[in-house]
Amino acid sequence: MEELSGAERRVWAALPAGTRAALAGLPATDLRTLLLTVARDRATAVRPAGVLRRWREDRFVRPASVDPRVLSRLEARIWALLPADVAGVELSPVAPLGTCAAVAPVSQDRIVTTMRGTEVLSDPTNALAVEAAVRRRHADEVHLAAVHRVLRAQDFGPGVSAHFRLFTLVSSARDAGSGRTEARLLIRHLTWWHRVLTDLAAPAAPRLHTTALDPAVGERLADTVRPALTVDGVRLHAEPERQRGRGYYTGAALRLTVDDGALEVGDGGFTDWTARLTGDAKERCLVSCLATERLATAGVDR
Repeated sequence: MEELSGAERRVWAALPAGTRAALAGLPATDLRTLLLTVARDRATAVRPAGVLRRWREDRFVRPASVDPRVLSRLEARIWALLPADVAGVELSPVAPLGTCAAVAPVSQDRIVTTMRGTEVLSDPTNALAVEAAVRRRHADEVHLAAVHRVLRAQDFGPGVSAHFRLFTLVSSARDAGSGRTEARLLIRHLTWWHRVLTDLAAPAAPRLHTTALDPAVGERLADTVRPALTVDGVRLHAEPERQRGRGYYTGAALRLTVDDGALEVGDGGFTDWTARLTGDAKERCLVSCLATERLATAGVDR
């Protein structure tokens, strides 16, 4: 078992000896029944005044500050720019418990876990990767897109919402060797994001940033990806000093910014998620996303 925090040690010390082991050993259905019983008992004790107080104070439940009409128009424009061979997916608000932690180095403490063996969606790229792994059984390659409001448990600081919307693109295909598949997927994602940012935020000086995390992919960035994008007028900004995402992304990472690089609005990179989900090391998976609320609140919906 993982080392407990101070708060966790305090709680478990207040319970009878062996409680944690007993609960951990319960069948999933029995544990779910127990937790639902506790939740029902606690909900019975809630009064309207308590609901109102939690609505004001709980960062998980407060509404977003963005105007939904602005956000809806912006996201509709993004969908309209999506290539025809990219399938749209309307994701569930929840995913199987461990969806993030099973494939990525993410602590479950950052995820809102439910009592029914699921977790509130904290990153649509993980869920789309699972769907891509399922669809890859019947397709040579898969390109999926989704827009979803995600909820994350970590505290981002004063005034920052715990939930926000992400427009996500996930591509999965089999390795063709020498970084060729990675180059092809990068060209797809970067070309599309350039089209999106040019349409939505051209006056805000959008930029595409790339970081090579593997020598083979770095070579393809230089001799294949950059020349192909230059033909379409897309300029890539190399970011070799980037440290965030190393160990999370493999091969290469990307960032989307506006205001001459001052405001980050998107992120992405290659992952091994579909390879791990399918048990096939030859699987390649590129994920990328755009924070639509960040664009909307920055006033770039022109």
